[in-house]
Amino acid sequence: MHFQGFGLCLGLLFTSLNAEFMDDSVEVEDFSEHSEEVDVNEGEHSSEIKYKTPQPKGEVYFTETFDSGKLAGWVLSKAKKDDVDAEISIYDGRWEIEELKENGVPGDRGLVLKSRAKHHAISAVLAKPFIFADKPLIVQYEVNFQDGIDCGGAYIKLLADTDDLILENFYDKTSYTIMFGPDKCGEDYKLHFIFRHKHPKTGVLEEKHAKPPDVDLKKFFTDRKTHLYTLVMNPDDTFEVLVDQIVVNKGSLLEDVAPPINPPREIDDPMDVKPEEWDERVKIPDPSAVKPEDWDENEPAQIEDVNVVKPDGWLDNEPKFIPDPQAVKPEDWNEDMDGEWEAPHIANPACRIGCGEWKPPMIDNPKYKGIWRPPMIDNPDYQGIWSPRKIPNPDYFEDVHPFLLTSFRAIGLELWSMTSDIYFDNFIICSEKEIADRWAADGWGLKIMVENANEPTVFKQLITAAEERPWLWIIYLATVGLPAALIASFCWPRKVKKKYVDAEYKKTDICKPQTKGALEQEVKEEKEKVALEKPADVEEEKKQSDSEVLEKEDEGEPEEKSEEEIEIVEGQEEGNKSNKSGSEDEMKEADEGTGSGDGPTKSIRKRRVRKD
Repeated sequence: MHFQGFGLCLGLLFTSLNAEFMDDSVEVEDFSEHSEEVDVNEGEHSSEIKYKTPQPKGEVYFTETFDSGKLAGWVLSKAKKDDVDAEISIYDGRWEIEELKENGVPGDRGLVLKSRAKHHAISAVLAKPFIFADKPLIVQYEVNFQDGIDCGGAYIKLLADTDDLILENFYDKTSYTIMFGPDKCGEDYKLHFIFRHKHPKTGVLEEKHAKPPDVDLKKFFTDRKTHLYTLVMNPDDTFEVLVDQIVVNKGSLLEDVAPPINPPREIDDPMDVKPEEWDERVKIPDPSAVKPEDWDENEPAQIEDVNVVKPDGWLDNEPKFIPDPQAVKPEDWNEDMDGEWEAPHIANPACRIGCGEWKPPMIDNPKYKGIWRPPMIDNPDYQGIWSPRKIPNPDYFEDVHPFLLTSFRAIGLELWSMTSDIYFDNFIICSEKEIADRWAADGWGLKIMVENANEPTVFKQLITAAEERPWLWIIYLATVGLPAALIASFCWPRKVKKKYVDAEYKKTDICKPQTKGALEQEVKEEKEKVALEKPADVEEEKKQSDSEVLEKEDEGEPEEKSEEEIEIVEGQEEGNKSNKSGSEDEMKEADEGTGSGDGPTKSIRKRRVRKD
């Protein structure tokens, strides 16, 4: 048992270590699998990653990595917001180009919103305008809320290709075609996809909001990691919204937006008016009902309890509170500035039972019935809820291809935020998903590898959680201590005390000599037992066998031993040889046994074997 328990403990330890090494090997393989263009030089403490600026491969409308460290092509807005105070109407928020605070890659920079509680606006022109025709639209960029987010957005606007577009005048009312990206205020987490659809008859631009995603977006705002946001609009009037290359929302531009693209065919007639005699009452008072004669509407709901008497000792003229007689005006009290000093009030000690005007308590009035109202019955003249008649919608149209939106030729960020250090990077606008995926692999994919490599271990995460919630230490101790105690109790070697058994033979193991009288008494007892157990037809046979035995005993002739008796005798002789002659007490008892009795004695115990 000692070796088995020790082997079990070694097996458990080996299994746990093996599992840990296998997990580490999986992480290493995953890291190397996606690092095709990254050189990793292993050092003593960390690995150095050589960053390479992503290069688009294929036709693109706009790309920006900010790795040059300059805002080349970007224009800061000088406009002012309308209908707000002059102090906050200016777009004076500061922008910087910086590397990530955490998990950054040397050489990889991004655009960072630096100011709190200020308006920010910056924009850039596309290489060429995007025209909605027969090619998909793919918009993709990265966002990292480095300090979390309290209230603010990180969405982009694709500015419409209009004649009056001036980037220096970019503000909240500048015409745009698409607005896309994350936004949060309070506990409302959003991922906007809004496009402006032009009414073909009136020419008015209307905002259409895609249905909200069905996934929980909170982690994208709170985990302080870089996330990739992608919008895909297809010429077949479908759309997809992806976060970290995983679809979180998709649908149809005709069915999954609000308000819908196409207006209703019919509308309510604005000239139709409800007739005066139209009766919409479902129930009416019963006109045949009469108020009962004994119904008194003047009875109050509560009355004084006449059975209660004022308690003895009630003081009607004593106030409930009196000035504190022990209070003293402070020495620094200035009546000119503080007013006339008054002692604080305390409960009147004389009011042990009660003070002031005594009034009996109020109870419910048994005669109260309230205002009488007739019962309600179904209205025989009920005509239903009136609604105006329908007429054809004069503004009705059917746009079967809403993908054909207004073209755009610039990208802009117009934001307000209560949190600073919002990081933007690797913008791309193109028409092929493969180009966007390759762009993401060269930029965002590298950031993810670094974040995964620097991800804290489970032990560090538990320590961090316990620092925020100290009560977790109790759970940790209980979780670790209980299994450790169980393993120790089963695996720890125990000292077993060997019990040495006395090898001496018991007194009953030594055959004692028997006298003739004892043998006769034994034979008599056997005869009585056999008489009770066996039927009467075998009595004579037993008597004959018993008489033969008695005769042999009288003559001193030993009985023939059975095989079992021979084995017993041989065993006893060997035991006697090993223990020599036995103990002195046993020899004494044997001598006393031989000294008593009438007839000859037997040196061994005999077992009777019945012939039947």
